[in-house]
Amino acid sequence: MSKETHINIPNSSSFEMRCGAVIAIFAALMAITDLLAGKYDADEIIGTNDKAMAYSWYQSKSIKETLVQGEISLLKSLKEANAIQKSAIIGVDNHLADLAKKSVQYKKEKDEILRGSKTVGQENWVQDVGGEYGRVIGANEIEAQLAILSTAGDRFDIAILLYQVCLVLGAVSLVLRKPSLQTIFFRGMWLLGLIGSGMSFWAFSFIQNSLA
Repeated sequence: MSKETHINIPNSSSFEMRCGAVIAIFAALMAITDLLAGKYDADEIIGTNDKAMAYSWYQSKSIKETLVQGEISLLKSLKEANAIQKSAIIGVDNHLADLAKKSVQYKKEKDEILRGSKTVGQENWVQDVGGEYGRVIGANEIEAQLAILSTAGDRFDIAILLYQVCLVLGAVSLVLRKPSLQTIFFRGMWLLGLIGSGMSFWAFSFIQNSLA
């Protein structure tokens, strides 16, 4: 009996060392994944706020455009009804021309705010940001970025879950004393850890390639 005990101790110790090393590796990978997930979650929150601001900006331009079009419609109705004095017709026509230019300006500004400066092209840059043109990030662009971050975030969450289960299996394999069960849980830890690593790498690559 003492001889068998003497033989089993080194084997048990060797397994514990190997299993502990693997657990440490997957724990480190999970920490990295969690760090990346936290960063991109923060980016998603910022992007959501930016999208709300972009749509508010777009809405303000729409209101201004509606007011201008309403004024144009009113002045044209007054002209058609001969309710404007002839001496004021020239001034009204000039004002209508100015309003028409404003209406076109608001339409272009709305388009740039919605689609972004890169999409509309330099010839259609009409809205400045901080005194510089061509810096508008469109609401549609922000939505596309948010969709990418959301998809990647879901994959990061799955990867973290797989890592957590993986570490539980590793911990269970350490307390088991039956070699066959130890092997099953140890292999399960490896399998889930590798799948989690692949999922984490896929999520990171997806973000890098999509937002490049």
